[in-house]
Amino acid sequence: MRCAIYTLGCKVNQYETQALETELKRRGHELVPFETEADAYIVNTCTVTAVSDKKSRGVIRRARKRCPRAVVAVCGCYAQTDPEAVAALGVDLVSGTGDRMGFLGEVERLADERARFDGAETEAPMGGSAPEILVDNIMTHRAFEHLSAGGLAQRTRAMLKVEDGCVNFCTYCIIPYARGPVRSLPVAEAEAEAKRLAEEGYREIVLTGIEISSWGQDLGDGTGLIALVEAVCAAAPGARVRLGSLEPRTITGEFCRRAARLPNLCPHFHLSMQSGCDATLKRMNRKYDTARYYESVRLLRESFARPAITTDLIVGFPGETEEEFTDTLAFVERCAFSSMHIFPYSRRPGTPAAGMSGQIPRAEQEARAGRAGLLAARLEGEYLAGWVGETLPVLFEEEKDGCWRGHAPNYVEVWARAAENLHNVLRNVVITGVQDTRLMGVLES
Repeated sequence: MRCAIYTLGCKVNQYETQALETELKRRGHELVPFETEADAYIVNTCTVTAVSDKKSRGVIRRARKRCPRAVVAVCGCYAQTDPEAVAALGVDLVSGTGDRMGFLGEVERLADERARFDGAETEAPMGGSAPEILVDNIMTHRAFEHLSAGGLAQRTRAMLKVEDGCVNFCTYCIIPYARGPVRSLPVAEAEAEAKRLAEEGYREIVLTGIEISSWGQDLGDGTGLIALVEAVCAAAPGARVRLGSLEPRTITGEFCRRAARLPNLCPHFHLSMQSGCDATLKRMNRKYDTARYYESVRLLRESFARPAITTDLIVGFPGETEEEFTDTLAFVERCAFSSMHIFPYSRRPGTPAAGMSGQIPRAEQEARAGRAGLLAARLEGEYLAGWVGETLPVLFEEEKDGCWRGHAPNYVEVWARAAENLHNVLRNVVITGVQDTRLMGVLES
């Protein structure tokens, strides 16, 4: 079977798609680019915003139009939350965010059935006639679905999914309804996966999940995320270990003391913020205020030498006044983030925030995003400038525009010229300057 896969959304979706690709190849199938002719098209959807839903629908329609007799199978968050809307797009199979291996088995069965019809010179069933819907109630899921990590030999960095689900129920977010309750990958299994990835040649492992700060809540043994991090770092001592997005509650004195003792843990912490105004955070149903958030920032800076602290910011949330937005900008300045992702609030049907009063006009949202972006760019420039003259270990990934590019432990992109092939090679680089959002340097002799 010639199979093409398209992924939308976050690192977790990317991880799950890589696992599907690995399994398809293990079963003897051929992977082909999504824009070419295939026997089966798999679309792994995202539903974090209404725009994500629209993009998913567009990709599905393109697949059906490209090859009408192919199997079109859809999985992921959008398929989980609105399977009827997906089924109406003329697909053959709709699955959600669970039982990925069972989903692949159904894709194989449908493709074989389609091929038998073609071989018998009988009119084959066309896509869209009575689609099969395999979506169940995700809120009843209690077991973590273990999918093998890695699988793409050309990569230097492997993602390792260690957690699924979220029970925070932020008022702007649909993801708890798409992913269900918290489920954790047990420590022993995470250790085995990390060891295997390191033995396969990956030089960096990224611990990812829907909300990794909640890792361990379902295991019932009292262990928290730092215990998992210690175990993974010990299992793969020759690989860098990087953490995915964290909630401020994760960063405690004990967490920092234990994390700072891990030599292969990257000093890069993506600390989810969303707003720097307490009133806005309360409307978002975030579980912290700015004082607790800043305590996390302070602890990280006391425990690590010049760590990269990055964040997400939503601007134009319902009810956000100019004064509240100004408070957020002042808080961003105080935190001095090394990099930020800034999003205008997106009204997501099915969430409490969608029905809130005080919806901000799109033009004002965009204007605030622009103002926040200017501040973020200045702070990022100041952080980068502080590395000029320093030496950083860089894991190189690819050659581009006459230079080799890679990332330092703080996840800053670094470029350097080199005659030799540096793919998946770790080298020290003396930083000589800043260009846009990257550091330029020369290899240490």
